[in-house]
Amino acid sequence: MHRPKYDDWSFPKGKLERWEHSTAAAVREVAEETGVHVRLCPPLSSQRYQVGRRMKSVDYWTGRAVGDDDVSLYRPNHEIDQVAWVRIDKAEVTLSYDYDRATLAEALKVRRRTQPIVVLRHARARSRNTWKADDQLRPLLKTGAHDSERLVPLLAAYNITRVISSPSIRCMQTVSPYAEMTGWEVETRRRLAEGQATVKGIQKLVDEIFDDDQGVVICSHRPVLPQVYDALGLRNGRRGDELAPGEMLVLHVRKSKIIAVERHRIG
Repeated sequence: MHRPKYDDWSFPKGKLERWEHSTAAAVREVAEETGVHVRLCPPLSSQRYQVGRRMKSVDYWTGRAVGDDDVSLYRPNHEIDQVAWVRIDKAEVTLSYDYDRATLAEALKVRRRTQPIVVLRHARARSRNTWKADDQLRPLLKTGAHDSERLVPLLAAYNITRVISSPSIRCMQTVSPYAEMTGWEVETRRRLAEGQATVKGIQKLVDEIFDDDQGVVICSHRPVLPQVYDALGLRNGRRGDELAPGEMLVLHVRKSKIIAVERHRIG
């Protein structure tokens, strides 16, 4: 995009809104500044450079257009007067800054299509000690329900189109705001529930997900997550054994191989 104020060509970027997560901001800024809706793919290194007397930090991801990628109908304004798709070799000479050219070079290494798989621990729930009924019926706290609402734009940033959950109420309540917003059905799997999970059952589910190639979220419980990690092929250093309630791992997968892993938490 071209900014007339600075007479430069650069990538879309902008400031976070109040309480906004950086993943949601990335998708929003691209839509606002180019008219193209994207889903996030493998993350790139953050840019950090000096602007006046302060340092500026910008997070970047690779991304793919969801739907139409035509920018010909973009309406110029005082902030951005031109938007264009250009060939890679032309982009290298068109970009105004070395740090943007470095980001482009890094992006070219991971530009092949990947499948997003999100492993999500359910949000904060009522204490086991104070809950006397069936544990599967134990609900989220108000804070957990609030966090579930805030998870919606994070999952949307990766264009998750399949929602799989343990049948326990606290897991269902964690993903239901996203399912209600998008219209995707919540698929319940007993093999993700505490006390019912088996290595064979979870491996079968993961193999099915790899073959399906859709963006998917898997919502389960802390004691079950290590089995999910093992089935996905996560090694030490890329696992999320200590995921907090409502925290998630985002795996970018290509041909059943993990290309990149992100970890995001609300709050």
